[in-house]
Amino acid sequence: MDIRIGIANSPRELAFESSQTSAEVEKIVSAALDADAKFIKLTDDKGKVYIVPTASFSYLEVGSEKSRSVGFVA
Repeated sequence: MDIRIGIANSPRELAFESSQTSAEVEKIVSAALDADAKFIKLTDDKGKVYIVPTASFSYLEVGSEKSRSVGFVA
C-alpha cells in the first residue's frame, strides 16, 4: 500500500510503499495523536523505518490495498 506524508514547512512529501494494512497505519497514527506522542514509526516493504514527528504532519494519505492493473483492459 502507498503511504504519503506531507511535512509542514516543506515543499516535499515523504512517500513509500508499506506492507502494513491501512487499518494498522490508521491505528498507529490515531494512537499517537490521541496520546500526544512526539513521533510515529512506520516501516516500508524493504524494512526501512520512518520516524516522523507528529507536530510536523500536514497530511497523511493512505492508499488502497488493491494492486494496480497493468496493460489493456478489454
